[in-house]
Amino acid sequence: MAQGAISYEKESLSEYEQQLAGGQIGAVTINKFIRSLRITLKDGRHVLATYPKHEEAAVAGKLKEKGVPVTVLTPEAAQKEAKSKPVKHKLRYIAGGVLIVVILIVGGVLLVFRRRRLAAE
Repeated sequence: MAQGAISYEKESLSEYEQQLAGGQIGAVTINKFIRSLRITLKDGRHVLATYPKHEEAAVAGKLKEKGVPVTVLTPEAAQKEAKSKPVKHKLRYIAGGVLIVVILIVGGVLLVFRRRRLAAE
């Protein structure tokens, strides 16, 4: 299965800890760059959790204590995953809104001048 084809459900750190305590976790991939845990549960579901800064060693230690296979992404792969997030095109929307406002103002000015010219004749 291709990595892009897997969809991860987001969950909180407390839900992750409950699953870890219950022995429901099958495998974990740690991304240190964005502090995320890609978790594959034993029932086949995939979930995504985040952990606080500087807690990677503690999280990995707890997983290894429970016998869960842990994979840590290389820095290059971690940065590539961080960059693969969809970009929100906020500037495009702002520019589009400004363009519409300018068009409306120019149209209004032209309409006013046209009416004045017709009234003057």
